[in-house]
Amino acid sequence: MDRSCRMTEKTAENLKSAFAGESQANRRYLFFAQKAEEEGFQQAGKLFRAAAEAETVHAFNHIRTIGEAGSTIENLQIAIAGESSEYKHMYPNYIKTAKKEKNTQAVWSFNVASQAEHGHAKLFKKMAEALKSGKEPAKVEYFVCSICGNIFENETPVKCPVCGAPKDKIFRVP
Repeated sequence: MDRSCRMTEKTAENLKSAFAGESQANRRYLFFAQKAEEEGFQQAGKLFRAAAEAETVHAFNHIRTIGEAGSTIENLQIAIAGESSEYKHMYPNYIKTAKKEKNTQAVWSFNVASQAEHGHAKLFKKMAEALKSGKEPAKVEYFVCSICGNIFENETPVKCPVCGAPKDKIFRVP
């Protein structure tokens, strides 16, 4: 790829917008695939999964072109900042609005996401500190609650402390 082209502010903005759109399409298509498979439409699910992978290719191309990914430690710092902003600012504002509108499902969704994001920030900080020390981080298995997105290290609790989901709703990340 020719990187000698000058990146204008508008093109950078368009790349970021395209990255966001492709990323959202990926997640949307994965959700649609799951729904299709639950309804017994395996081939439709497969098509949605293929499209999700294609959207990932597009998103990766855009973020690569933007040049926002750095070293692993730099990327961890970006992740910490993003997760921290979400649980400190974004979700509290969203919760406030949803409460005003009396949308209890949105309040719940924002609340569990906020709590999980706080945990994600802590895990990213822990990893950044380990890498900065120059030592190989301890080998850890990660588990994710399929209801709220909370992440656990090495073992699963009897129930998720964020949303109360039972242990069978928590899966190991391969």
